[in-house]
Amino acid sequence: MSRIQLALDVDDLDASIGFYSRLFATEPAKVRPGYANFVVADPPLKLVLIQSPGRGGGLNHLGVEVADTAAVEAEQQRLAAAGFASYDERGTTCCYAVQDKFWVEDTPDGERWEIYTVLADAPAEPATPQACCA
Repeated sequence: MSRIQLALDVDDLDASIGFYSRLFATEPAKVRPGYANFVVADPPLKLVLIQSPGRGGGLNHLGVEVADTAAVEAEQQRLAAAGFASYDERGTTCCYAVQDKFWVEDTPDGERWEIYTVLADAPAEPATPQACCA
């Protein structure tokens, strides 16, 4: 299963959790300090909220969550064949999860896309919080 990920910078995490819980009629799947994510069934969406005072309302990054590492590798090969450069991150801790992923960063308008799979939950972020999504 794949789903689009939309990561947003928000000023007030609690207010944003309340809004998106009502908008998508679902509670967050994970809430940590400065972070929340929703797994929305319909439409299939992984919504990530990153508390970023003063930058609220902005796009942090985009992504596609895929089923497993084999799907990450297949997508990376497909995109490389299409001429896209990528940056690998395997076994990295980001957004309170251990992930295998890669980033496509050479988009026409500068937005960042990650193709990733979640390997395991992580109880804490790395020493430099949000470095993975900054």
